[in-house]
Amino acid sequence: MARAGSKAFPVPEHDHAACIGDAMAMAEDLCRENGLRFTRLRRQVFELVWTSHAPLGAYDLLAMLNERGQRAAPMTIYRALDFLMAHGLVHRLNSRNAYIGCNHPGDGHAGQFLICRDCGRVAEIEERRIAEAVRDGASRAGFDVRLPVIEIEGQCFDCRGARHG
Repeated sequence: MARAGSKAFPVPEHDHAACIGDAMAMAEDLCRENGLRFTRLRRQVFELVWTSHAPLGAYDLLAMLNERGQRAAPMTIYRALDFLMAHGLVHRLNSRNAYIGCNHPGDGHAGQFLICRDCGRVAEIEERRIAEAVRDGASRAGFDVRLPVIEIEGQCFDCRGARHG
């Protein structure tokens, strides 16, 4: 549930199990519809990425798997992440060298990510005008855009409220 004025970020006390459940259902549907193998490891990595709204690095995911008693090599985590990224289920945030779940997988889109510098949460927005401006500017420069991801750092509604409250 998002708060008025903060539609992209859910309230901190929201039912995160519902986020994970919804994301898993969308991922399963996308894989089934496209004949993709959503293996046990891919499923586990996907679920771990969705454990919070903060991005996680590959080695964070590896440690979390190991804590669950699942021994995996870094390369297996990277392969699972490559699969999840290739099919639009997760995004890689270059500034954090970390991964975040996609809110609308399967929909080829240019994401813009709001990254709170205080709490570390990330919200994905999709402002088509921004994506169009990037494509238009790149085209005028003779550049073919492949991955128009924009990362915007700032302060979320909740952290701003905590500072001013």
